[in-house]
Parts: sequence; C-alpha cells; structure tokens
Amino acid sequence: MSVRKNVLFLFDVDGTLTKPRQVIKEEMKRFLLEELKPRVSVGLVSGSDYTKIVEQMNGEQVTNEFDYVFCENGLMQYQNGVLKSKQSILNHIGEQKLQKLINFALKYMSDIELPAKRGNFVEFRSSMINICPVGRSCSQVEREQFSAYDMENKVREKFVNALKEKFSDYGLTFALGGQISIDVFPAGWDKTYCLNHVAEANYDEIHFFGDKTEKGGNDYEIFSDKRTIGHKVMSPEDTRAEVKKCLNLL
Repeated sequence: MSVRKNVLFLFDVDGTLTKPRQVIKEEMKRFLLEELKPRVSVGLVSGSDYTKIVEQMNGEQVTNEFDYVFCENGLMQYQNGVLKSKQSILNHIGEQKLQKLINFALKYMSDIELPAKRGNFVEFRSSMINICPVGRSCSQVEREQFSAYDMENKVREKFVNALKEKFSDYGLTFALGGQISIDVFPAGWDKTYCLNHVAEANYDEIHFFGDKTEKGGNDYEIFSDKRTIGHKVMSPEDTRAEVKKCLNLL
C-alpha cells in the first residue's frame, strides 16, 4: 500500500460535499474515505455544530473516519473522533453584549416580510450565533423558496449591513452562512481558525474546497488564505471532479 502524501484536503460541507442540509450520498462518502483518504489526510470544516455535521455525514461512525472534523469553523476540534478543544463566544464577549445582539436581530427580523417564516430564528452555538430570517425549522421547499427570494431581494446582505453598522465596536464578523442564515462570530474565528490546529503537522500543501468563497461568504477567508490552495466548487459533483484534478497533480 502506498504511503499517504503529506497533504491535507479540507472540505466545507453544505453545497460542497452535500446539497444544503442534506445527507451525503453514498458514492461521495466512498470516494472520500476509500479513494481519497488512503492518499492524503482528509478533514471537514463547517460553521455547523457537531450534531448537524454527523447528520449530514449519515452518522457518527462515518464522521469519525475523517482525520479532522472542525465544527463551528474549527472552534470545536475533533481529531480521529476525539474532541480536542473548544471555544465559547459567551465567554469571549459576555452576556450583556450577546443579549443586545440577539435582541436587535429578533426585532430586525420581526419587521421583515418573507414568503414564509417558521421557527428557530436564532441558534446559539458554542462559538457563534446563527441567525436565520426564515427560521431553521423551515422545510426543504421553504428553504429553497427563501434562497431564491434572498438572491433577488438581498435579505441577508441588507441584514448583515445593519448588523455591521449597529455593532461595529463589538469585534465581530458577520458572514453569509449556507443557504439561509448569517453566522456571527468574533473576528478571527472564521474558518481559518482551523488552520491553527494543523500547523504542527507541517503539511506540504493544504487544499480547501468550498462554495461560499466570494467576499462575505463564510468560505472566503480560508479560500483566500496564503496557507491554503483554494478551490471554488458549485456542487458535490463539481467537488469530486476538482478533487480528481488535484490528485492527478500530486
């Protein structure tokens, strides 16, 4: 069996390995773990929490087969299935500022009219706040309906601008997260944070694959970081094709 290259392939999840909030397809799972992993180290980096990543990877057994799983942009770090470290946005900015942010977001969303509104508009994660105008309890049809409406009306973009103006002195980053939400986290706690965890491995190359790579998207910082070779992809099928191109050059 050939020795693995000293190279790391890091993958966003939503829109990159799976369709937004859907489960990974069996052929993609086999490709990553049976064809790719024997040749290079493989990791996941997502703004989602561990539970959501496990759901999308179709179970904890599959999730733990990845060399690295970086939840919440790497603020929760798993290596070979073991939790190694985690950070807290609450400890970082404090309850008072956190409540002001949440109260403003809820009031702002109460004035927006959308094709549909459901539940779970603000989700508290250990290292970030996820704000969702349509509500994370929406169905897949409602999710896609909001995504189309958002593209035309820039609902999230306008929301982000309002948050930036209101909380300019909080030291926070506001980024479009996935299809329907906004991620809020301390400056520097973007996906480049996960690179701190692999620095000691001294990889010859780190390749990152993501779909939200434009400025303002939650893949932008790691995609454009000088420590990574960024690859913009548009779908799981596109990701697989791009990975194969990279493997041919190793």
